[in-house]
Amino acid sequence: MPTAIAVTSADLVLPPTDRQTPTAALLHSPDAQPLDAALADMQVLVEQNGYVIALYPASIPAAHERRLHTVRSVLESDRIALLKLDLPPLGVSVLVRQLRQLSICDFSAGVVASAARLLSHYIYAGALLNSVTKLDRVPVSLKSHAKSWVPGSQFGVVANPTPQLIRIGNGDLTGPEFATQLLVAKGHLQSEWVKSTLAPAWQVQGMQETALPADSPRWWGTPRMVEFAAFLPDISVIYQLVSSVRREVCTWCGIELIGDRCGFCSAPLAAVENRTHATGVLGQGTPMNHGS
Repeated sequence: MPTAIAVTSADLVLPPTDRQTPTAALLHSPDAQPLDAALADMQVLVEQNGYVIALYPASIPAAHERRLHTVRSVLESDRIALLKLDLPPLGVSVLVRQLRQLSICDFSAGVVASAARLLSHYIYAGALLNSVTKLDRVPVSLKSHAKSWVPGSQFGVVANPTPQLIRIGNGDLTGPEFATQLLVAKGHLQSEWVKSTLAPAWQVQGMQETALPADSPRWWGTPRMVEFAAFLPDISVIYQLVSSVRREVCTWCGIELIGDRCGFCSAPLAAVENRTHATGVLGQGTPMNHGS
């Protein structure tokens, strides 16, 4: 029985990479669904799947986030994980698909939930922007703000895993040191920079296009943008990565986890010496050689 993966917006559900990858359930906002219907839908999800992992962007409206916590509280269920993600919208979509892939592997729900924090470190999420004047998700210098007023200026930004910002033509964005594919979503900006410059520089092994998530213009501060995310595309590599981390048992709720925090109750591991992290490096072009 696969663990159910749920999201707060339908455009966070990317097409599956194979026939086995399940879709994700949709958790509607309060203005789209009354509370009793939300409670009934979540109850069915829990009964049919055993556990539910709900992923939502940190940028969703406060009322929607409160609804998620209300549903879990009213149902008094320890089988619902609420994972708040600081990734940009396209990065959230990528992570959601990776957890959908993991949900049908031989991992417990607790391991799948806590794997979200691990896998987010391997997603390089950014955008090409025509302006950074309204960008508040990534540190922007006064100099960059001033340059954004110059006609024709464009900026390359990476928000995750480490913030970066360059003016196109001055410097390069540091990319992943392991084999990735690139997902691209175009907004109202006509540019081939991501395809012609970024992709070759990052040595991506493939590139796909998808629709721009509805929240992306607000997240990046402008609709004139091209959002991108480099990610691990192979489920066998993701499986090895998650398997390489020692599993623990949450001392608060008793569920299995990896890393240093429970994905279901958010409790940290009690003993510092028991905290573990993934080891090894994913080498460029050799994705199957990740060691533990």
